[in-house]
Amino acid sequence: MTGPVLKTALPGPKAQAIIERDARAVSTSYTRDYPFVMARGEGAWVEDIDGNVFLDCTAGIAVASTGHSHPIVVAAIVDQAQKFLHMSGTDFYYEPQVQLGEELSAIAPMAGPHRSFFANSGTEANEAALKLAKYHTKRSNIIAFFGSFHGRSMGSLSLTASKLTQRRGFGPFVPGVFHAPYANCYRCPVGSSPDKCAAECLRFIEEQLLVHLVSPDEVAAVMVEPIQGEGGYVVPPNAFHERLRELTATHGMLLIVDEVQSGMGRTGKMFAIEHTGVQPDIVTMAKGIASGLPLGVATARSEIMSWPPGTHASTFGGNPVACAASLATLKLLREGLIKNAEVVGAHMMAGAKALMDKHPLVGDVRGRGLMIGLELVRDRQTKERATRERDAVVRECFTRGLLVLGAGQNAIRLCPPLVLTKEQADTAIEILHQALMTVGERRA
Repeated sequence: MTGPVLKTALPGPKAQAIIERDARAVSTSYTRDYPFVMARGEGAWVEDIDGNVFLDCTAGIAVASTGHSHPIVVAAIVDQAQKFLHMSGTDFYYEPQVQLGEELSAIAPMAGPHRSFFANSGTEANEAALKLAKYHTKRSNIIAFFGSFHGRSMGSLSLTASKLTQRRGFGPFVPGVFHAPYANCYRCPVGSSPDKCAAECLRFIEEQLLVHLVSPDEVAAVMVEPIQGEGGYVVPPNAFHERLRELTATHGMLLIVDEVQSGMGRTGKMFAIEHTGVQPDIVTMAKGIASGLPLGVATARSEIMSWPPGTHASTFGGNPVACAASLATLKLLREGLIKNAEVVGAHMMAGAKALMDKHPLVGDVRGRGLMIGLELVRDRQTKERATRERDAVVRECFTRGLLVLGAGQNAIRLCPPLVLTKEQADTAIEILHQALMTVGERRA
C-alpha cells in the first residue's frame, strides 16, 4: 500500500457499535485517545472494523515489533499450540522456556552467565527484579526517577513517577522508594544547562538522597529506563548512565535497567543501554519480546538470581506459546529488523527534525532508532508545554489515517513496527506535517 485508505467517517458505524458495547462492559480505567477499532493488521498497516486502513506508528505501544501477524511468528505460535498450550514452568519443564532462557543469555547486555525469570508483562518483570534485588542484597530501599514508568502493580507503581493519574487514589505505596531527577537536558529538572544537566541530576542522588534520606548501604538497587518511555521519550546523555553505573558499583547497589519499551531492537540495538556501553546487573523486558503475545522477563547475572525454589513464581509466565513466539521474534530481529530500525529510524528522525523548520509547535525532536519523540511547546523560548495542542495533533493524525500516541505531558511518540519502510516513514511524517499545520492554524 502507498497510503491510508479511509472509506467512512470516523468512527464508522460498526466501530461506533463496538465502542458503545465497550462503554457498558469494559473498565473505565482504559485510556482511548481516539475511536480506532482494530479488525486486522499486516506489517505496519492496520484495518478497522469498517474497512478503513491506517498506518500504525504505535505498534500496540511498541509491542508488535515484527509487524502485525508476521507469518513466521504466526507459524511458530500455531506449531506450538498444536503440541500443547500450557504446562506451568513453575512446576514442570518444557524446552521452549529453556531455549528462550539460553537465547536471552546470549543477547543479555551484561557479562554472563545469566538466568531468567519469566512473567506475563513488563510490570511483572519489574516486580520480579525488585524482589530479587532486595533478596540478593538483603537491603530494603530502591531509587527510581521522576518521569519514570515501570508499571501499575503496587511495587512497580511505587517506582512509577510519570503521571499523577497513575498514582492518585492508590496509596499508601510500597515504602522505601526514593525518586531522583532524570537527565532531561531539554528541560533540566534541576535547572542546569544542557551540558551539565546529567551531572547535576546525579549530584542530587549523591549529595541529597544519600546524605539526608537514605543510607547508601541500605539501598538495594537503582531502577532506570535507558530512554524514558511514558515520561516523554527522553534520551539522557550517555554520561548519565555511565556515572549511575559508577555510583551503584561504589555503594554495592544493583543497577536494574527497564528495557520494557526501549528493548528488543527498537533503538537500532537489541537493548537501548547498549548505546552507552553500560552493563546492568538485571535487565527487564516485555512488550516487543513476543510480537504481541504476553511475556515479560527479568534476566540477571546467575550469581544474583540464586533465590531458592518457592521464593517467586508465576503460573502463566513463560507460557510455551509465548516462548515460541519470542524465539521466532528474536530470530527476525537478529536477521534484519534491528538493522532496519537503525536505518529507517535515522531516516524518520531526519524527517521529524525537518518538521521543526516548518512548525513552531515542535520544540524538540529526540530518540534512537524507531523510538522517536516530538515535544510540542507553545513557545520555544519559555518551553511552555503544548498539552492541548499535542492531544489535538494526535487526533488530527487519526482523521488522516495515522495512528500515533502521546507520551509524557506534551510529547508525541513514534514507535512503529520495526518492519517500517522509508516510504512508510515518509507517509507518517507528511501526515504529521498536515496535522501540525492544521492545529497551528487554529492557534494563529
